[in-house]
Amino acid sequence: MAKVLVVDDEPNIVLSLEFLMQQAGFEVVTAEDGEDALARVAEAPPDLVLLDISLPGISGFDVLERLRTDPALTRLPIIMLTAHGREVEREKGLALGADDYITKPFSTQALVNKVKTLLDEAVP
Repeated sequence: MAKVLVVDDEPNIVLSLEFLMQQAGFEVVTAEDGEDALARVAEAPPDLVLLDISLPGISGFDVLERLRTDPALTRLPIIMLTAHGREVEREKGLALGADDYITKPFSTQALVNKVKTLLDEAVP
């Protein structure tokens, strides 16, 4: 069973994403800020990360950058989630190494499909 790390500081979003991913058959781990996310990845790397950009402390962009500097995690699929749909943020996320960028609110089915596609592509 693939493990998905959900990183968001809004409890309602964490709960809905956790439920959605569990219904889709994934094991789910959650983190409420960037430091927590980095710690969770360090202790047990997930198979995919759903990462909010707006986090307290270090931003989702900073988390993404730190994860991408670790050679062991360069192939870890990361989907950025944001309430900000500005093109400049999308380009920044993709330039830093995000695999995809999804704007809230999003279609739950589209998100599940994207997660499954990225996990399938990540299998060597």
